[in-house]
Amino acid sequence: MIGRLLAASGAILLPLASFGLISRRGGRRLLAAPRVMAEERGLGPALDALGGEVVRLRARDGVRLAARWVPSQRQPDDDWQADPHEAILLLHGYSGSIAPDLVEYAPFLRRTAGVLGLDFRGHGGSDDGPTTFGALEIEDVAGALAWLGERGIERVVLMGTSMGGIVAIAASAVLGDGSLASIDASPTAPIAPAPPPSPRIVGVIGDSVTPEVRIVVASRIAGPLAGFAADRALSGAARQLGQDPRSVEPRRMLPLLEDLPVLLILGDADRTLPLADGLRLAALGGSGTEHWVVPGADHSRAHLTLPADYEARVSLFLRRVLRAARA
Repeated sequence: MIGRLLAASGAILLPLASFGLISRRGGRRLLAAPRVMAEERGLGPALDALGGEVVRLRARDGVRLAARWVPSQRQPDDDWQADPHEAILLLHGYSGSIAPDLVEYAPFLRRTAGVLGLDFRGHGGSDDGPTTFGALEIEDVAGALAWLGERGIERVVLMGTSMGGIVAIAASAVLGDGSLASIDASPTAPIAPAPPPSPRIVGVIGDSVTPEVRIVVASRIAGPLAGFAADRALSGAARQLGQDPRSVEPRRMLPLLEDLPVLLILGDADRTLPLADGLRLAALGGSGTEHWVVPGADHSRAHLTLPADYEARVSLFLRRVLRAARA
């Protein structure tokens, strides 16, 4: 989808060497991700079967967001006891809403904890907003954590695919673990009820996460100057936003997580994120970072490639970090 959005920049504008035009047009297209994908039209019955609750919440900066809460559901042959104070926050990629990811992942994730699937700003049922590869989506995650905190959730694992993984890593680094108390600026002001504490982020799962945004943007642009076009488009987006989305790239944020448990999932047949780049990101992680390479998996297709192995590996990670956090 990024390729279609930037095709004009790569195939038409480059021969003209119009650097400013590439930057402006490419930047605008990057910031305007598709709100809903065509394949989502038939997901209504699957979402209805999944059940749960459609909710509205606000990002930390006030943008209204859409989400769906899917409560935990125990399997008869499973000895895992879900804790009502734990949840998984599911974050989608660049294009479309959270609906496809909920249909794909929530049926097995909910066996471990309740799942909140979030539409980023400018996606699905959320209000308009630019797509910024994490720079503003961190505010969306902060709003989702506040919503969970109001409902008694104390421990959260963030799980994201592609751009959602970028946001999960950045949000974990920027928002911290939710334990910092707010400061009353006026010592003489009336004492107001304290807001519920934000849940503690106790782990991150990132599927098909790039170390640098330019890699996945350039992979969708044809021609020998794809990297140049990607850089120009990202620079144009930064000027229009007033901040650079590349400032929260995983290569910068992952080392800050230190010993936070992180599972990175990579595909060795990924045509968007070369495996070498995915492994380079994994090497930047702290002592809590581990990675898993799925044979034959393309970008964000590891679960579809090896569903049983994927569900077992992710569930094991989730339960291990949640059990440790309870202690």
